[in-house]
Amino acid sequence: MNRSDLARGAKLDRSTVSQLLSEDAPRLPNGQALAAIATALSVSSDWLLGLSTHRGAAAEILDQAVQVAETERHPVDEHLLAWYRDAVGAKIRHVPANLPDVLKTEAVLAYEYAGETLRTADQAITGTKDQRALLGRAETDMEIALSKEALEGFASGEGLWSGLPPETRKEQLETMGRILNDLYPSLRLHLFGANDRFSAPFTVFGKKWAALYLGQRYLAFSNTRHVQLFSGHFDDLVRHALIRSHEAGQFVLDLSKSI
Repeated sequence: MNRSDLARGAKLDRSTVSQLLSEDAPRLPNGQALAAIATALSVSSDWLLGLSTHRGAAAEILDQAVQVAETERHPVDEHLLAWYRDAVGAKIRHVPANLPDVLKTEAVLAYEYAGETLRTADQAITGTKDQRALLGRAETDMEIALSKEALEGFASGEGLWSGLPPETRKEQLETMGRILNDLYPSLRLHLFGANDRFSAPFTVFGKKWAALYLGQRYLAFSNTRHVQLFSGHFDDLVRHALIRSHEAGQFVLDLSKSI
């Protein structure tokens, strides 16, 4: 596209376009001309002004920066696995909805998904095994932040876990503690205080994606600023952790002994 083509597409005088593109004495367009040029070039006005790294038009930017991923109630669906695979070699930061799914035993998954109509317990177990296999790769670097109270509530059989037998809860904590010790430092768990900090469940996949879990769907963010906001929130949880990652494995094993 030359200057004449741009002038015709934006319905502007060629002299106006030439002045805007002049290297000697460039000037900014007024709002009307800016909108016309952005429309003619199928880009955003913010990108033309250097205020955004997203080149697309506003509607396209929203579609690209925030995506809705429909999901059934399942700890590891195809969306998560795809994002995990895409982020292999980069740091993954995860705040689970209750216990970390990747660390759950088959007995806990069977209990949690008993009577589930959308996904069976066997499907949940298979999905979790697939995710755990990714954890075993040498280049994996994953951090998990969880409230200390959520873990203690599991040990005590509170809420969702009230019908789970003590021996099953004990086995879960023993397994979780061993995995944390075996995979440290490539897998790190930080326990923050629920009275001091709060977080909705989300995962940050390297610098590419941040996925916020809403229940039946994810909101997936690819905008750099959005990903940085999620990463910053996670780092705040880590800074205020009551139990640090190098202590977490032993803390979980000690918690199992209280059952």
